[in-house]
Amino acid sequence: MIPMTTVPEAYIAVAVMALVGIGFPVVTYIATAFLRPRKDPNDPNMMRSWLLPGYETDQSLYIRRDSTYECGAEPVGDAHINFHFQYYWYAIIFLVFDIAFMFLAFGGVIAMQDGILERPEVYGALATLTAFIVLMGLGVWHVFRRRGRIYI
Repeated sequence: MIPMTTVPEAYIAVAVMALVGIGFPVVTYIATAFLRPRKDPNDPNMMRSWLLPGYETDQSLYIRRDSTYECGAEPVGDAHINFHFQYYWYAIIFLVFDIAFMFLAFGGVIAMQDGILERPEVYGALATLTAFIVLMGLGVWHVFRRRGRIYI
């Protein structure tokens, strides 16, 4: 049995994760703003770094610095192309199933820890989970049926 905690104690972990989740990108953004190489105001082709003294590069020597990187091979075509919308459907469907699996997996872990599987109410929970999975499957079937073929 899990010991009872008060409501503020239960939300301390949520608050810490929220602070880390918000703080890490903010601190990273601020750190890169101060530490990255910058253009020299006297010579716009020169890059200087406050963090790496002696790191001066002449950017006018790199003619293809804005070109597409293809593992050292000569770039072919334009880097800006249009993707088919079907790729986004695959991404959305993946996210839906990923989140659903997360809920199902954590629900199963909690059910096993609390000993819920021995109770008679487990059949109602299984019926609910089955309905949930069937509805998700119907949604995916509808997406594929409405959009026609998926070109990959």
